Amino acid sequence: MNALDPHLLIVDDDERIRELLKKFLQRHGFLVTGARDAAQARRLLQGLDFDLIVLDVMMPGEDGISLTRSLRETMDTPILLLTARGETNDRIAGLEAGADDYLVKPFEPKELLLRINAILRRMPETPSMQTVPKILHLGPIRYDIARGEMWQGEDLVRLTATESQLMRIFSTQPGEAISRTKLVEDLGRDRGQAQERAVDVQITRLRRKIEPDPKQPRYLQTVRGAGYMLAPD
Repeated sequence: MNALDPHLLIVDDDERIRELLKKFLQRHGFLVTGARDAAQARRLLQGLDFDLIVLDVMMPGEDGISLTRSLRETMDTPILLLTARGETNDRIAGLEAGADDYLVKPFEPKELLLRINAILRRMPETPSMQTVPKILHLGPIRYDIARGEMWQGEDLVRLTATESQLMRIFSTQPGEAISRTKLVEDLGRDRGQAQERAVDVQITRLRRKIEPDPKQPRYLQTVRGAGYMLAPD
C-alpha cells in the first residue's frame, strides 16, 4: 500500500459483507475503511478524504439514498450504491439522489471491482500546466474542457464523476447527437435498456445544473431518434 492508493469507504450494516469486501479490495490495491451505518460514515467523512464510497441502500437508521442526497449537498465524491435485487425504484431514486452507479445484490466481488475502476477512470484528471483552456459557453455557465470544470460566475458548479464524464463526452462533439447506447458504452457500463434509463436520469440531473429551464432544455437537447446533443452558444 502507498499514499497514492485510492481510498474507499464501504458502508454496510452486514459485518460479514463489509469484511469480505474490505479484504478483497485491499488485495487489489485499495485502502479500505468500513462503516456500519450512515452515522459512522458521516463521522469518518468529516476527518478523511475518500476517492469513492460504496454504500448499501438498506440500512437501519438513515438509508443509503437519504445519505447520498445529503452528501451531494457538500461533496462530489463518487458513490456506488448496493441495492437489493428487483428494487428498481431504489436504483432510479439512488441515481436521482446523485449516485454514480449501482450494483444489484447478490454480486460477484469481481463485478464490484470492475464498477469501482470504471467510476474512478471517469474522475477528471488534474491537467498539466501547458494545457490551453478551451471554454464552452452555455448561457451564464462556462465549461472548461481542459480542466473538466464548470463555473457560473465565480462559483464552481459541483459535478459528480458521471456528470463530469458526460460533459467530457459531449464537449468532444458539440452540436452532434450522441446515442444513448454510445453514452452507456463510453461510461463503461454494461449495455441494456436499464443502463440507458440510468443515463436518462443522469442527463436530467445534469440539465438541472446547466439549463435555465430544465424542462425546456436549450443546451443539452434531446434529438428525437438520435440521442442527446450539447449545443453551446
